[in-house]
Amino acid sequence: MSGQGSGGNVIAALCNVFFPGLGQLIQGRILAAILFALFYFASVALWFLLFPLVIAGIAWLWSIIDAAKFRAER
Repeated sequence: MSGQGSGGNVIAALCNVFFPGLGQLIQGRILAAILFALFYFASVALWFLLFPLVIAGIAWLWSIIDAAKFRAER
């Protein structure tokens, strides 16, 4: 059983460092992966407004923490 703090969650969190949503995809959470990636890249696409960059950073960190704390239901 893999729970919070398992090796799989650590790998998923590290994958999110390089590409937001990839860790959730590795965990088999496709909808969460798509939402994190879309939210992050939509915010980055609006970089010229400056504020979305802050939101993109928050979304990126949130995806890392979400992957690290994920606990599969039994």
